[in-house]
Amino acid sequence: MKKILITGGAGFIGSHVVRRFVNKYPDYHVFNLDALTYAGNLENIKDIENKQNYTFIKGDIVNESFINNLFSIHHFDGVLHLAAESHVDRSIEDPLSFVKTNVIGTMNLLNAAKKQWEGNFENKRFYHISTDEVYGSLGTEGLFTETTPYNPNSPYSASKASSDHFVRAFGETYGLPYVLTNCSNNYGSYHFPEKLIPLFINNIINNKSLPVYGDGNYTRDWLFVEDHAIAIDLVFHTGKNHETYNIGGFNEWKNIDLVKLLCQIMDQKLGREDNTSEKLITFIKDRPGHDLRYAIDATKINKELGWKPSVTFEEGLEKTINWYLNNEEWLRNVTSGSYKDYYKKQYS
Repeated sequence: MKKILITGGAGFIGSHVVRRFVNKYPDYHVFNLDALTYAGNLENIKDIENKQNYTFIKGDIVNESFINNLFSIHHFDGVLHLAAESHVDRSIEDPLSFVKTNVIGTMNLLNAAKKQWEGNFENKRFYHISTDEVYGSLGTEGLFTETTPYNPNSPYSASKASSDHFVRAFGETYGLPYVLTNCSNNYGSYHFPEKLIPLFINNIINNKSLPVYGDGNYTRDWLFVEDHAIAIDLVFHTGKNHETYNIGGFNEWKNIDLVKLLCQIMDQKLGREDNTSEKLITFIKDRPGHDLRYAIDATKINKELGWKPSVTFEEGLEKTINWYLNNEEWLRNVTSGSYKDYYKKQYS
C-alpha cells in the first residue's frame, strides 16, 4: 500500500482531506499526524477512526527526532503538510509559536523527507498547503496570481511565507519533488469557532455580540472547504512537480456584507424576527496591520487541472450553518475544551 502522511489531519481543513483520502483511496494507508492543540479535535474524524487504511499518530512536527523516527519507521511515499498555526490574532500575541510550528516544523518534515527519499524521488511527493496571505494586501482591484511577489504583513503570513520559500529551496537545491498551493479563506463544517463564520454562528446562537474589525469593509475571497479538499486531491495526484497553484472561490465579500447575510440566514433558521441578529453587530478597534483585501486568480488550476468551485457561496454558507445547527454538541464541546477528554478516553 502507498503510505501517505497528512499533518494537521485533526484540524479544520486537514480533517476534510484525511476523510477524502481514506474513503476514496483504499489502496493508500493514510497516517494522520496531529499534535491535538486547541484546534485539533479527533471528533472531527470520528467517522473514519476504525477504517483499516487509517492510523492516527499524536505528535508535534516541531520535535525533530520524533519526525525523523516516524519517517524511518513508516517510509512514507507522500506528505500532505497542513499542520500550522493559522490565526492572525494569535500570531500578533505570540509570534514565536508561529515560527516554531510553521517554519521549524516544516523544515523538520522537509529534512526527513529528503533523507528518506534521497536517491529515489520517483513516485514521491511533498505537498505544502499555504495561504493567500503571503501575498500581502490588494487594493480595490487586481487578483493574486502564482507570480505575485510575496509581501506578508502579519507574523502568521510571514511564517507561512518563510515555509513556502524553504519548500521551493529544497526543490531547487536538492531536487525534492514538491507542489505548493496558496488558498483563500476557507469555511465549512468542523471549523474551530475562533474564525469569523463559525465564531459568529456560535455567537448568534447564544445572543452574544458580533465583533467586526474597523468599518467592516475588509474584503476576503471565500472557499468552501470541501471544494478545497477536492482541489488538494487533484494537485497531489495530477499537479506538476515544482509548481504552485492558487486555489480560490472566485467569491469576494466585504466582512460587513458577509456578517449581515449570515445574520439574515440565522434569523430565518432560528425563527427569529428579521434584523434580530444584526443588532448584535459591534464595531471594534481594528487589528494591527490589517490587510484590506485578498482575492485569488484560480485560472491556472482551472485550466491545467480542471478544478472549479462546485457550490455558490450562498449554497455553501447554508450548508455550513445547517451543519453547526445540527451539531451544537460539537460546538459546545470545542468551546468548552471538553473535546480533549475524547482523546484521553480513546487513547489513554
